Amino acid sequence: MVNPRKKTKFTAYLDPEVMRMLAEFAARRDRSQSMIAEAAIASFLSPDDAERREAIVAKRLDQLDRRITRMERDLGIAVESLAVFIRFWLATTPALPEPAAKAARAKAGERYEAFITALGRRLAQGPKLRQEISEDKDGSES
Repeated sequence: MVNPRKKTKFTAYLDPEVMRMLAEFAARRDRSQSMIAEAAIASFLSPDDAERREAIVAKRLDQLDRRITRMERDLGIAVESLAVFIRFWLATTPALPEPAAKAARAKAGERYEAFITALGRRLAQGPKLRQEISEDKDGSES
C-alpha cells in the first residue's frame, strides 16, 4: 500500500528556456523547483482553473471597457468645448481692418507660443478640466 503522504518521483523533459525560467523563479522565491512545478501542474489540472482564468480575463476586459468609455466621454467633452469656444469666438470677434490685421498677424506667433507654454504648465501640474467640472458638479449638488 502506498503512503498518501509520500510523494512519487516524476521525470519530465522541459525546453531549455522553460527550465531556465523555472530555475530563476525558484531561486528568486527561495523555493525548490519541484515544489513550483508541482504547484503549477496542480493549478493547470484544477477543474476550476479555466473558470478562474476566464473570470480574470473578464474582469480585465471590464476594466478596459470602463476606461475606454471614460476616454470617449472625455474626448466628447473636449470636442464640444472646442466647438463652443470657436462658435463663441467667431460670433463675438469682428474682422479687423487691414492695417490692424497685419499687426495682429505679427503678434499671433508670440501669443501662440505663450498659449503653448501655459498649456504645457497646465498639463504638467494643475487639475484637469474634467476633474474641475466633476468637482464643481459634485459640490453644487451637495
